[in-house]
Amino acid sequence: MAAVTSSAASAAAGLQVNAAGSPTDVAMMYLQDETTDGDMGNLSLEELDLTTDEYILDEVDIHIQANLEDDLVKEALKTGVDLRQYSKQVEAELQRIEQASIKDYIKESQNIALLHNQITACDSILERMEGMLSGFQSDLSSISSEIQTLQQQSVSMNVRLKNRQAVRSHLSQLVDELVVPGAMISTILESPVTEQEFLEQLHELNNKINFAKELSFRETLACSDIQDIVDRLKLKAVSKIREFILQKIYSFRKPMTNYQIPQNTLLKYRFFYQFLLANERTVAKEIRDEYVDTMSKIYYSYFKSYSGRLLKVQYEEVADKDDLMGVEDTAKKGFFSKPSLKSRNTIFTLGQRGAILSPAELEGPILVPHTAQRGDSRYPYEMLFRSQHYALLDNGCREFLFLSDFFMVAGNSALDLFNCIMGKTLSMFLKSMSTYVSDCYDSIAVFLCIHIILRFRAVTAKRNVPALDKYWETVLELLWPRFELILEMNIHSIRNTDPQKLGVLDTRPHYITRRYAEFSSAIVSINQTFPNERTHTLLGQLQVEVENFVLKMAAEFPSRRDQLIFLINNYDMLLGVLMERAADDSKEVEGFQQLLLARTQEFIEEILSSPFGGMVAFVKEAEVLIEKGQLDRLKNEEVQEAESESYLGLCLLSARITQLVRGFSSTWKQSVESMSQDVMRSFTNFKNGTSIIQGALTQLIQYYHGFHKVLNQPTFRSLAVRSELINLHHLMVEVKKHKPNF
Repeated sequence: MAAVTSSAASAAAGLQVNAAGSPTDVAMMYLQDETTDGDMGNLSLEELDLTTDEYILDEVDIHIQANLEDDLVKEALKTGVDLRQYSKQVEAELQRIEQASIKDYIKESQNIALLHNQITACDSILERMEGMLSGFQSDLSSISSEIQTLQQQSVSMNVRLKNRQAVRSHLSQLVDELVVPGAMISTILESPVTEQEFLEQLHELNNKINFAKELSFRETLACSDIQDIVDRLKLKAVSKIREFILQKIYSFRKPMTNYQIPQNTLLKYRFFYQFLLANERTVAKEIRDEYVDTMSKIYYSYFKSYSGRLLKVQYEEVADKDDLMGVEDTAKKGFFSKPSLKSRNTIFTLGQRGAILSPAELEGPILVPHTAQRGDSRYPYEMLFRSQHYALLDNGCREFLFLSDFFMVAGNSALDLFNCIMGKTLSMFLKSMSTYVSDCYDSIAVFLCIHIILRFRAVTAKRNVPALDKYWETVLELLWPRFELILEMNIHSIRNTDPQKLGVLDTRPHYITRRYAEFSSAIVSINQTFPNERTHTLLGQLQVEVENFVLKMAAEFPSRRDQLIFLINNYDMLLGVLMERAADDSKEVEGFQQLLLARTQEFIEEILSSPFGGMVAFVKEAEVLIEKGQLDRLKNEEVQEAESESYLGLCLLSARITQLVRGFSSTWKQSVESMSQDVMRSFTNFKNGTSIIQGALTQLIQYYHGFHKVLNQPTFRSLAVRSELINLHHLMVEVKKHKPNF
């Protein structure tokens, strides 16, 4: 295989050396090389000296060992083949193969030569292309350098352009701000301040003034060129604006002037004051002081006159210190004292007075005094109070918002400015109110005024106007102590009332109780929206005193029956009045409901005791003994009462039961009819009397049912009188006939 490879390599080398020669010449050269190699094949191995020192035995051993590992060698050794013979066979085979290969090369020599020529032509073409690409590469490198140069120039030009544009914008703005156009000069000098063009040019002038100030700080020389013109225009504008605003302020002073109209006009030109404040503070202060002085006098004069006229339409009859809850109607006054109210009950009755707290009335139109005088109308104090303070609220809120908007003030500055205008008026209000409150004994009027203020305070908070908050607090500090004082005076008057000085005794509801009921329901209903713990405490004290008073009055009656009728009538009246206005779960309602229930139950027992007392006592006594399992003691008690022998006990008990059964059967209808008529005559409230009758009849049936149960006990089953008992169902049917119908 090594020889074949060597021959092939030699042939290839020959082709490369003389590729241009003919195929025959190439073949002849190859055969000559093969002849030379063939001579070497006849070399005799016997002439070799294997003992020479040039061969290394170790390496020979290694090669021999490696050849022995070969598969063919192993196969030959196993089969016992002669290696010399086998070697010659292999060599002959190789020569045959070599000859065949040579013939193939000779056969393909033309194609190989053609391929060589084509490869040569391709090499020349590629060489030319390489030259062209090298030229292109050099051209591209030069173009890239030119593009980089252009890019650098473009960046430089862009930077210069931006710098010039920035300079131009600043210079353009500077020039525009520095230039004073003729239109501005003519408008500021000649146009009226009410024209829109004047307002627009005033804005421009203000900008130029501010810009000129900024340039003067930078020491810009161009500023001096326009400073004189700008200053003259500023003085002219200030003069015209001052004259215009002062004229509007002076117009407030004219009688019957609606100052809201000039105020709205000033708000339309609110920039005028802003211009003055920025450029001429002295004039701005003059205008503000003039406005404050003018409006302060206007508000003071208006509210003083209005308050005075309102007092002329107040009720002439007002409560005094003697018009208290516990004062008797028959009390006489001295000769020189003023006449009492026609009815003291009106002082403690809310009536329609509470409607003033409804949203429609609370923020409704204010009273016009001269119209009320022409109609000869009179109003309670709380209506005058509401009208006066709603006018204050409406004007105060509008004034505060105007001051904040026109004079550009906020926070404490706005409050201080508002107080400068309204302070005198508010002081007059407080003084007048303090005078009235010190001599006022109409607790409902004072309480209504308190809740009017509480609601007005919520209105101003909703409008986000804090200007009147301090005033509201001061008014409440005046009204709350007075209300508590009047309430305590009424509590003391009831506590110190002498029942014996209140005239003839009557089981109908007492007028003092009615006063309390009307008053308590009025206060509770008003107090529901803005509850006050102090008010609840005082009402609780008043309730305790009224309960004690009712008990003291009841004690004046000689019989327990009349006492109970008096108590029930008064408790029922109290509940009726309270439940009209107060909530059903209020403390006052719950307390009197419990008292009414207890006294009603006691009264039912009282009216049943007269016609049916024997049966009731027997049933109660027997039920107790049955519960204890000692019913036989009933016979012993009869014996002890009779003080006779023991065998008489049952006879006496039987006689007692017989009397009870026959007595009930013969008289119960007449007794029920008489009881019903008596109850209906005793109670002023027909509904309450009806419920008492129903309760009494129900209780009667329960007692008679208990009587049946007692007689069904083994002890009494042998009594013949049991057959005379009225059937319970029949009794219920008959009792229903006596049930009052509405």
